[in-house]
Formats: sequence, C-alpha cells, structure tokens
Amino acid sequence: MLGEALRKQRLKVNMTQEELGFAARISRNYVSELENNLKSPTLETLFRICEAMGISASRLIARVERKRSKES
Repeated sequence: MLGEALRKQRLKVNMTQEELGFAARISRNYVSELENNLKSPTLETLFRICEAMGISASRLIARVERKRSKES
C-alpha cells in the first residue's frame, strides 16, 4: 500500500523515479522496489522521499491508513 501511495504522489508532482531518487539520495532501483512493495523504507528515507516530493510523511501515511481501513 505504501508503494502505491509513493507512486501516486511521485506522478502527481511529475517526477521520474530517477529524479526522485536523486532528490532523496537513493537509487532509482530502490525507488522502484519501494513502489512495488518489495522493500520498506527506513523512517529517515521516508522523510527524504516525502521532502523531495513536497509532502509530509504524516500526510502520505494518512493516505495509506485510509486506504487500508477501507479494505478491512
């Protein structure tokens, strides 16, 4: 679920995986793994990713929580 939220936000701000990776100081491959829910970011990495996309981590997590509660 986090991966989907990350991808949606990245596309919303019109960034490529490579641009996000550069801005957040992570590899493009790692961005892909996060978006495909193959990896989970540390809090520090999540903060950097969210900062690069112009959204607070709490707002992004709230989106995931809402989606999760709808699916329960």
